[in-house]
Order: sequence, then C-alpha cells, then structure tokens
Amino acid sequence: MIIQPIPIAWRDFAGYSQRMIELTVSSQDDRLPVEEFLQRQIPAAPASYLRQLLKKGKVKSAGRSIAPGESVRSGDLLQLPETGRLQELLATPPQAASEVSILYESREILVVDKPAGVAIHSSQGHERDNLTARAAALLAERGLRFKVAPVHRLDLETSGPVLFGKGRQACAALGKLFMQHEVEKFYQALVLGRTAGSGRLTSILSAKGKEKAALSEYHALARNEQASLLELQLHTGRQHQIRRQLAESGHPLFGDKRYRGPCPAELPRLFLHCSHLAFVDPFSNTPIAVASRLPPDLSGFLPQVGIDFR
Repeated sequence: MIIQPIPIAWRDFAGYSQRMIELTVSSQDDRLPVEEFLQRQIPAAPASYLRQLLKKGKVKSAGRSIAPGESVRSGDLLQLPETGRLQELLATPPQAASEVSILYESREILVVDKPAGVAIHSSQGHERDNLTARAAALLAERGLRFKVAPVHRLDLETSGPVLFGKGRQACAALGKLFMQHEVEKFYQALVLGRTAGSGRLTSILSAKGKEKAALSEYHALARNEQASLLELQLHTGRQHQIRRQLAESGHPLFGDKRYRGPCPAELPRLFLHCSHLAFVDPFSNTPIAVASRLPPDLSGFLPQVGIDFR
C-alpha cells in the first residue's frame, strides 16, 4: 500500500501540558469519518487504539475534542498528544499485505491502480490474491466493516485505475454512472504500423450471444512506420473492444497473442494501459479526474520501436 507523506508538525500549544502532533485534513479526505481519517494517516495504529483516543477526548480540533463518528472537513487541523506510543506507530511502516496503490479516495469511493497480472475478482489461480481482496484487506486494516466491490473491470494483462464503491449504496450509484455512459475512459496502446493521426473505430462485436455496436475514438501520441502509440477513448464497453477493433483495422496491439499482435521477447505483456478515468461524484457532485502514468514495463519498451514519449 502506498502511503503519501503525512503532514505532521510538532508544536507547543498554549494550554497543553505536552507537545502535540498536528494532522491536516486535505480536500481528498473531506467528509471522512474521523476514525477513517486517523487510520489513513496512522496506518500502523490498531483501530481499537484510535477509538480509545477519541472516546477519551484526546483528539482535538480548534480546542475541542472530536467525538467518535464525527466527520472531518478539508482544512481542519487535528491535534493528538505526542505520546511515545503514537511516535512509535507513526514510525512503523504500514503492513504491505494489501499492496494497494490508491489514486483517489473519498468516503464512498476508492480508485486503485491495478498492476498487470492481477485479476480484479477471485478466479482460477487468483482465489487468494486479487484486486478486490487487496482492497477489502486495506479497509479491514482500517477497522472498516462495509463491503467494497469493483464497479467495472480491466482484463488480467491490462493495468490502470479501477473504481470501487464502499458499501451497497455507493456501488449502486457508481454502477449507474457506467450504465448511463457518464464515465470517461481513456487508454494508451501500442499498435503495429503507422496509423492515421486520429480516427474512429466502429464495428459490430459479439457480446454474450448478441451482436452489439462498438465505438472507440483515437489519436496518435507518437508514431513511425514500425509502430504507433495511441490514446483511445471508449464510448461503449464491449469485451476486448480495443483489442478486437485494432486487430480488425490492421493495427493489432503489441503483446496481443490472442489477436495476432507482434510479441517481441523484450515486451513482458500486452501493451494496453487505462490512463484516465473521469466522472462526477454522485454524492458530492464534484468532478473527479484520475490519471495513471504508463508503467515502466511498457514505457521502457518504447525505444525498442523507435518511439520517444515522455
């Protein structure tokens, strides 16, 4: 699990008999329950220990004690006593069991960066370790009991952001966004040959026994006669849509064995990465844009086909 540096300051506050630890609530943590905020900032702390601090009035903001269950707001300054136990917990690295890289999080939403080779759901060969299990372990480490579930999927070999809902209500609201095509999804893909500078891919693809229309748009980020690095936006969500449409257009993906793409030994996997998700948070009505950089295993291959992209 990747933890951002904690904004902590040690100060002497008038009226306190001991020095305090100060935590600043960022806009990303706005409206989180105080228990979840503290668990995120001090991941090594047992949930029971943090609850006791709150019950005993040891967590303060603007001179008053914060009650269990109270929400924090962006810009709040929380003060905790600088005890030896807290100093030890702050210095303890978080447990690495969940191995989750968080791109965005709110009270109802969790967006994590999926590595290639990690399945989203439990499946054959991925029963114990999959992205949903990792996200659930992350919340369990924080002492949170509600269910977390992915709202969409990426193929096993595809990397990039995956949107999770925290609890049934959140999953239903986020799922509705996808059903109504209100989530923008962009991918980066390396394909064989020189494509046009931009274009539309329209086709009829089989999906669950039915023929359905599929639409994607693309523009070239870099290209030469050997290969083209494309950014694609999906307007429909058919299975293997990008892979099938690009193969049909005569420009199959590098690393795509299934659809007869070139598979050089230097490329460890399918060259397909979800680079961007954008939607409006249905709970706060705030526009959310989440970006994920091209992973090193893919960006490191680009010089092999003469493409310089930074």
